Amino acid sequence: VAPTAEERKIVHGLFLNTLDTKTVSFRSRVLPPDSVWMEDSKLKGLEICHPQERNIFNRIFGGFLMRKAYELGWANACSFGGCRPSLVAVDDILFQKPVEIGSLLLLSSQVCYTEGKHIQVRVHSEVFDPLTRQHNTTNVFHFTFASDRDVPNIVPQSYGESMLYLDGKLCVHACARVLLSCDVYNSVPTGTCLTSPLCYFLFLLDQSL
Repeated sequence: VAPTAEERKIVHGLFLNTLDTKTVSFRSRVLPPDSVWMEDSKLKGLEICHPQERNIFNRIFGGFLMRKAYELGWANACSFGGCRPSLVAVDDILFQKPVEIGSLLLLSSQVCYTEGKHIQVRVHSEVFDPLTRQHNTTNVFHFTFASDRDVPNIVPQSYGESMLYLDGKLCVHACARVLLSCDVYNSVPTGTCLTSPLCYFLFLLDQSL
């Protein structure tokens, strides 16, 4: 989906804030104070999918994929924010492709948006076939974490990163709209956005880390 006029203004403003006023070239970019390039906020992992993680269809259990994606996303938010973050929200998860036993599962986590104490993390999951050298996306996860302190601003450099930035901004603001009224489970602190059993499962996992 193409960005709206307001979103284009946001991207343009981000670009202008990174221009070096000492030069006249658009190629010269500088990082604003208290900011981090989006490219420098990545964390990657690899999982070998063993038969112990299979489901009744002899494919890798979806809960295993969610747990590994969450753990990498949490570690990314932890290293970025410099503290142990708390899980705030999980976006809908769509399984695009089943993962076969023995697959090489590549996980790539990236901080795509920050605001105040909130950190939006995107985890891309793909299967690599060493015989054909092909990569196939299986899932894209979106996690919202909260730090105990303000975190640096994330700054995109490319157009693709700017689209991730806008997507992350939408996720954080959508979460903020329901935070004040969401208290699904009595054991969950008021203000924690857990709108499904999946979110509750990940919340409990978060408490064990």
